[in-house]
Parts: sequence; C-alpha cells; structure tokens
Amino acid sequence: MEHSDLLPGIPFPRGANYGKNGVNFSIFSENAEKIEILLFDNYEDSYPSRVIPVKEKTASTWHCFIPGIGPGQLYAYRAYGPYKPAEGYRFNPHKTLIDPYAKALTRDVIWDDALFGFTIGDPKGDLSFDTRDSTPFIPRSIVMD
Repeated sequence: MEHSDLLPGIPFPRGANYGKNGVNFSIFSENAEKIEILLFDNYEDSYPSRVIPVKEKTASTWHCFIPGIGPGQLYAYRAYGPYKPAEGYRFNPHKTLIDPYAKALTRDVIWDDALFGFTIGDPKGDLSFDTRDSTPFIPRSIVMD
C-alpha cells in the first residue's frame, strides 16, 4: 500500500470503522499539528510495520480511509504538537497513543517509565520531556467489524 492509495475519509463516526474495502480512521485533537496511524501486523510486534500520516482535518477531527485493511487490523496513534506543560500542552511524538474510541484492545498496558511524557526523576519533574519510545508497552487497538 502506498500513501497515494489513501483516501480522505470522513470525520464521523470517530474511531476506526470498517466499511466496504477498507477502514475509516477518525480522531479528535483540537491542538495537534500532525497525526500518524501506526499499523501492526501481529499483536506481539514491538514496532509498527507501517506509519500512515493523516492529512485530512475537519473541525479538529483528523481522518483518512485506508483501503485494503479490515477487521483484526492492529493500530495505534502518534500525535505531534506543542510541548508546553505550563500551558497545558503535552504532545510528545515519542509516546504511542491508544485510540480513545477503540472498540477492543490487544492486552493490558505494560507499565514502564517510558510511558510517561516526562522523565521520572528529572529535577524539572513533570515539566521535563522524555524521548523514550513507549510503543512496546502500549496495547494495540483492534479494528472491529
């Protein structure tokens, strides 16, 4: 699948919704500057097999339609944006995100310090910025029929 095969999709309903010949992905983020969908081939994979940039945005809802995938597809998100904790913005692209609209997950979270957006033990506390990748510790969302 090439990125050129992606279609704009629709903003509603939110979540990953299977339709004819593919899946529509839709997620709300008012302040994100970029969203990526991470696709996984197997539930035990620590890292995605494909990273799909979401280009379409309608009223703070990011969306795209990925043809050729269906129920059982494992996925997660990555969001880019400002990291200004004092202003309430904590985007950290090193942190993989569970779809808040997911209908099913592969497993429980595996607790690790890499899950935190800040560095545990840093003198700046929760104002610090952690660059460790949290992907291996996050459950995958599952596209359902």
